[in-house]
Amino acid sequence: MRIRIRHATSYRYETPASSALQLLRLTPRSHDGQFVRRWRVAVDADARLVKSEDAYGNITHLVFIEGPLEAVEIVIEGEVDTSETHGIVRGTRERQPTRLFLRETALTQPTPAIRRLARETSAAQGGTVLATLHSLNRALHQRLRFDTTATEPSTTAAEAFEAGHGVCQDFAHVLITAARTLAIPARYVSGYFLRTDTPDQEAGHAWVEAWVPDLGWVGFDPAHGESTSERYVRVAIGCDAREAAPVRGSRTGGTDETLGVALTVAEGGSRGQTQTPASISGSQNQQQSSAGSSQRQSQQQS
Repeated sequence: MRIRIRHATSYRYETPASSALQLLRLTPRSHDGQFVRRWRVAVDADARLVKSEDAYGNITHLVFIEGPLEAVEIVIEGEVDTSETHGIVRGTRERQPTRLFLRETALTQPTPAIRRLARETSAAQGGTVLATLHSLNRALHQRLRFDTTATEPSTTAAEAFEAGHGVCQDFAHVLITAARTLAIPARYVSGYFLRTDTPDQEAGHAWVEAWVPDLGWVGFDPAHGESTSERYVRVAIGCDAREAAPVRGSRTGGTDETLGVALTVAEGGSRGQTQTPASISGSQNQQQSSAGSSQRQSQQQS
C-alpha cells in the first residue's frame, strides 16, 4: 500500500516573536514493512534546519527561526510504501536495550486499578504474553471512550483511566502502563494512520509497541482495538508521548499565538512526483535562535 502524507503546522502571532525554535520528530525511517519513497520538511521563513537523531534513533530536525516573526508554516510531506506484517515490527533502529521500556515515567505511573486490570487479564490468559496484550488492547478499546475534548497533553494514564475517556495518546499510555506492571516492555509510538472515512485529519496518531518473546516488538492500537497493519506509518518512539512528540518548541516574545494544523493521509502516490530520498528544505540562516519562554507540545488526536 502506498500512503501519501501532507502535514502542515502554522503559527501566527498578534505581536511578532523575536525568534522561535522547533524540535520536529516527523520523519519516518524505512524498516521491514515500511519503505520511505520520498520525504521532505519545508519552512516558509528564513530558517536553519539541522537534521540529527535522538537517543531512540528517531530522526529529528531542529528548526531555528529568527524574527521578527509574525507567522510561519512548517510543512512535512512524502510517500511511504507499507506492507502487512501482522503487527510485528522488525528492521528498526534500536539504540536502547529492551528493558529500558519497563521504566515508569510521570505520564505512565500505575494505579491499583490499572494493576488489577493487568493482573486479572494476564490470569485469564494463563500468563501468555501475546494473548494478554491482545486482550488488554481490546479491553481498553471497549472501556475507554474516545473524546478529543477530555484531556490535555499532560494528562496521565491514571487520570485518563479513572475518567474513562481520552484521545489515542491516553489509550496508549494506559496500555503501556498496564503492560509494564506485568514486566512486559512497552513503548509509545507516534505516526500516521490511514483512515477509511476521510483523508483529512486533525492530528497524527499514536499507538503502542510491546515486547513479545520469540516475536520481538509487536504493535497494538487500543484506540482502534487492533494490531497495527499496513495502514500505519511509524515515525517515532519513546517511553511516553513527551519523548516521541511530533512537535515541541519555544519562542522568544510574541503574543496571542494561534496554532493551525492541516493533515491529509491518503492512499496512492502523487502524479508528477519523483522518487527521492528523505530530504529537508528551507532557507538558510547562520544565526541560531535562542530558547524562548513559551513551551508547546502536540497531542495525538486521531
